[in-house]
Amino acid sequence: MSPTLVLFVATGLALSIGWGIRGNFGHEFGALLPGALASLTAVLASGRRDWQPRVLWAGFLGAVGWSWGGSISYMQVIAYTHSGHSGTIVYGFACLFVIGFLWAAPGGAGLGIALEAPRSKLLEIPPMLALLGIVWTAQSVVEARLGHDPDFRHEDLLYWYDTDWLAAVTALLVACGRRLWLRRWDTGSSMVACAALGWWAGFLVLVNLMGMRMTPPRGDNWAGCLGLVIALGFWLRAQGWRGSWLALVLTGSAGGAAFAGATLLQLMELKSGAQTSWHSILEQTYGFGNGLGVAWAIHRLRHRLAPPDETGPAGRYWHLAAAAFLLVGIPWLNLQKNPEQWIKSGAVPATLHALPLAGWFHAAMALLLGLVLYLGCRHLRQPLAIAPATWTGRGQWVLIALLAFMVAGNFMRALPGFQAQRLVTEGVIQFNTLLLTALILGATFPALTTPTPFDWTRELRRAGLWAVGLALAMTLLPWTLVRELYGDHPVGFHNLHIRFGPDANATTAKPKAGQPHP
Repeated sequence: MSPTLVLFVATGLALSIGWGIRGNFGHEFGALLPGALASLTAVLASGRRDWQPRVLWAGFLGAVGWSWGGSISYMQVIAYTHSGHSGTIVYGFACLFVIGFLWAAPGGAGLGIALEAPRSKLLEIPPMLALLGIVWTAQSVVEARLGHDPDFRHEDLLYWYDTDWLAAVTALLVACGRRLWLRRWDTGSSMVACAALGWWAGFLVLVNLMGMRMTPPRGDNWAGCLGLVIALGFWLRAQGWRGSWLALVLTGSAGGAAFAGATLLQLMELKSGAQTSWHSILEQTYGFGNGLGVAWAIHRLRHRLAPPDETGPAGRYWHLAAAAFLLVGIPWLNLQKNPEQWIKSGAVPATLHALPLAGWFHAAMALLLGLVLYLGCRHLRQPLAIAPATWTGRGQWVLIALLAFMVAGNFMRALPGFQAQRLVTEGVIQFNTLLLTALILGATFPALTTPTPFDWTRELRRAGLWAVGLALAMTLLPWTLVRELYGDHPVGFHNLHIRFGPDANATTAKPKAGQPHP
């Protein structure tokens, strides 16, 4: 298999595995995993030796970027494409492209920043993100103690179109606070402030002023994320990081096309009448298509992006922090949902020796984190024999360890009450994991020569045309095929959701206590 083909297949598998697992955990924490796996894999398979020392940065920033869009509501949009109503179907596919774009674009930008930013500027980003993570953790604890029922979040005192507006406020405050502390705008604080301001601009203008609600009464985080992505694009252009801007557009475009395309494939598959976990197949198919988009961006950049500026401090302890986040942080944030699942299934008692099961889980993960940090600091003073001597080896080690941890943890979540239908999820994920391991460890990636200068303006203009073309194609083509397959008849796989016309059942009204959401 050619190195280029390995790049595309391996990155597609990595994101497919991550997104398939994400379906069991969900939201922002779940989206960290596919971003990390795809970014690590793409850099390892890129053939760029000068990128290998940044492989952990790629995994870290790629994960954070993917998590930023993880709160967007989408199930009702998929239901629109199943409705049998022509206008609602075309609207549904258009919205799927937008959502897929917004999921992927920040992750592409994070991956590009990790490979393009001068090291002196790159090292200014982790402190800001670490501080923001601490503040958001404290915020989530306070919100949880308010005691509101998540099933009736529309009645929550903090409800504002069911969005993450409070997180956007705290992000802006933390960025401005860091700016006052440093007495300057460093790279991390300016990036977060710009993203937060963009989020607010999108949310206030699109939802509050123009009344554009994508899936009422579901959340409108999509509007804030759209503003965030646009602001992030302007920030990248202001920094002069054209490769990161290109990665944002290409990865986002592929993400939009993959989400609409995977939904179309699901509708075609449902026509067979077979019974299986079709939603899991949609998630893994979408993940593979989006992984091809990450590989597409890396393939374009590896022949064009100049070697990064490595002057300045080495940042060895921040490398260790990135490794600890990838190896322990991502599993911890996601697998913390397992104890509750085990208790519900009756597999494990709620308390063990008077300590809640969740307490035992957190204690075990804290010990693991302590071990990783201890061995990492020990390695920085005197190399450990088990640690690879090259950055390629270190990246492979982190990728395989993260894969094994999350695949095993995901299987442990599903094991109580496991049925044959779960083979489409856990069985396929484990097979793809073995295939990805064989590719990333067994393939040979010849070193690429240093790229030569070229016309960036033309390349960026071409990427914009790709985005527009894919948006039109993946809206109109699926609409045409679905109308041909089902006509005016609802598919019946989802609850009936019609967005327009006299039979429209989407509403902006808030449900009252005790009533189901529309």
